[in-house]
Amino acid sequence: MSEPKSGPSPRRAPRPEKRLAPSEKYEVFVEVLTQQATQREAAEKWEVDRSTVAHICRTAKRGALDALSAAVPGRPGQSAEAAELAQARKEVGRLRATVTEQAVMLHLHQGKERWA
Repeated sequence: MSEPKSGPSPRRAPRPEKRLAPSEKYEVFVEVLTQQATQREAAEKWEVDRSTVAHICRTAKRGALDALSAAVPGRPGQSAEAAELAQARKEVGRLRATVTEQAVMLHLHQGKERWA
């Protein structure tokens, strides 16, 4: 009689790599995040390796944290060009008021006869 071998159990052949669309990756992430499925169950459902599901979850978490850290409360800021343009317009208005004030002062001091 032959006895069963007590050596290592035969491994399953690795699955061929399946590429998921971004929307599918998001669904995998949401399933795992909301505990609708474990990483193993999600891997079986979407026919990918468990390490792929773990990588999707890690990447989604990192992306969410990066986006949240970049977001600041309040209104969105202006671009550098828009801020510079607004500052230049404010400066033009200030200079226009200064020139007008100086013209009035000159008129009051010297009179209109020099203009003619």
